[in-house]
Amino acid sequence: MNTNDCSNLTKKYKQIISAVHIVYRLVNSTPNLKELSLRLTRLLCQFIKASSADIYLLAPDRKKLAMIAAFNNQINYIVTKSQDLKKVTAREMSVTQGASIFDPRMMGMPLVTDECIGAIIIKRGAGEPAFDDYDREMFTIFAEQSVTAIKNLQFSEQQQKILLETMKLVRTLLEKQGANYRSHSPVYFKIVKCIAQAFRMDADSVNNLYYASILHNVGAVDIPFQILAKKSQLSAEEFKIIRDLPHKSAQFIKPIEFLRPILPVVLYLHEKYDGTGYPSGLRKDQIPLGARIMAVVDAFESMVQGRPYRKRLTVDAALREVGCYSGTQFDPVVVAMFLKLSRQKKFRNFLSAVRQ
Repeated sequence: MNTNDCSNLTKKYKQIISAVHIVYRLVNSTPNLKELSLRLTRLLCQFIKASSADIYLLAPDRKKLAMIAAFNNQINYIVTKSQDLKKVTAREMSVTQGASIFDPRMMGMPLVTDECIGAIIIKRGAGEPAFDDYDREMFTIFAEQSVTAIKNLQFSEQQQKILLETMKLVRTLLEKQGANYRSHSPVYFKIVKCIAQAFRMDADSVNNLYYASILHNVGAVDIPFQILAKKSQLSAEEFKIIRDLPHKSAQFIKPIEFLRPILPVVLYLHEKYDGTGYPSGLRKDQIPLGARIMAVVDAFESMVQGRPYRKRLTVDAALREVGCYSGTQFDPVVVAMFLKLSRQKKFRNFLSAVRQ
């Protein structure tokens, strides 16, 4: 073997090692399966110089496609609609059932762990070089790394789903026992999301607000039932116990790694803009934006739904009430955005739905 051959071989193996490390880093920095699949298609085109790359993922029954992540060196997108998934050719579909394709212009490999979970397919155009043995070797290694990454993230997402469902069950049991503990209305998070997006919060932060909206009162399971079920005003001692709810909820959430980003919102949801809230007396921008947004929506929902010790208000009356507490209980900037959005038809419909 001459010097050039050795140099080329060294370069190739360096590329292979680089691909393995990049996939590993992707797994540890990607929050969900869709984003991982999209990133993998981009990497495939980069490393193997393909004109397009697709990752097909099967539904849990392993009989039909559930999702395609695609990249054509210009656009990265996800396909989930059944009519679009049916457009996949029979030959490409065969790869999801275990077949392999190694053609000059197309290569496809099944994603196989204990069972087949999908496929990876890459293509080159007619004017591009044909795939060679090295491309095939790189593609095989990439497929092996990708299936491990995808399977691990699928498992992680399933664990997250189970944990969330368990915590929702705790909330449902409290409600069915007659506790004065009400879950949010179906449109609650839609209202929170609209406000968060108006402030240009990123997708991960908005997603964390969804978890916070479900779980911020999960610590109620540790509050004496007679306090939760009480229909009249709480005594000073009872209110002191209720004030500990944020810490109790945080204690439930803290051991769950993927939920840790919601802890500041859960802990500081009951803080007030002027510093008179609890548990830490935070004020103004010391309070996380997500908590400031949820505080306004929580209060509005409470007003229009009513409580055993307080009559419910109309939507307009509740909006005026929220405005009255701007700068004291609530962040005036959040209140201004809330009131501005309330003049839009779609958002107004959400507000009206809370009262129903």
